[in-house]
Amino acid sequence: MDTLERNKVLIVEDDDHIRRFVAINLDRNHFSVSEAALGEAALGMLAVSRPDVVVLDIMLPDMDGFELCRRLRDSDPDIVIILLTALGQDQDKIKGLELGADDYMVKPFNPLELVARIKTVLRRTQKVAGLDRKLLQSGSIILDLDSNKLFKQDRLIEVTPKEYQMVKVFLENPDKALSRDKLLNLIWGEDYVGDPKTVDVHVRRLREKLEDDCSKPQLIQTVWGLGYRWRKDG
Repeated sequence: MDTLERNKVLIVEDDDHIRRFVAINLDRNHFSVSEAALGEAALGMLAVSRPDVVVLDIMLPDMDGFELCRRLRDSDPDIVIILLTALGQDQDKIKGLELGADDYMVKPFNPLELVARIKTVLRRTQKVAGLDRKLLQSGSIILDLDSNKLFKQDRLIEVTPKEYQMVKVFLENPDKALSRDKLLNLIWGEDYVGDPKTVDVHVRRLREKLEDDCSKPQLIQTVWGLGYRWRKDG
């Protein structure tokens, strides 16, 4: 099954609760996540698959986190390294940055801030997956204009050409009430002489494919007496 390309993040953290909490938030934000509780395990995983980002706890039970940071940087000058440090340990931050870390987070931290930091560093280093691709996105719905593919999160949604065009029109006009006639003109062309109810048919099919609950649509909302509206970030 096709999936939208994701940046890969390896979390090296021996605290199970912190590691899983971070992993869940990264996954929700469209990262591909792998986990290691020990430094040696992380090195073994790196030998098999190279991540774009390593989130590294300095205090590991089996290995000095600084040594692991140094080895990561020596083996891959381009990998993004974000250190997790204890509150008030300024010397740890300085040492980590001198060893080649790109950024650091102080525990306890908001995992959403970590997500934002990762995205910022990836943009700065021009390593965001699909950075050069033309995308339209609203919430979990992503339209890849280069490949003409529609995704919900990272899962490919099979759609007809007209369904694809309808989603494109909606994403280009979020929160705008679009009449059936307007949708017909934009998608089927101004010379189309078919039944306007074809719009309703295509909306129903898209709801079946995109909505979590078709009986309570959150993405494509009905504007009674007129047509439909795409709810921005619905």
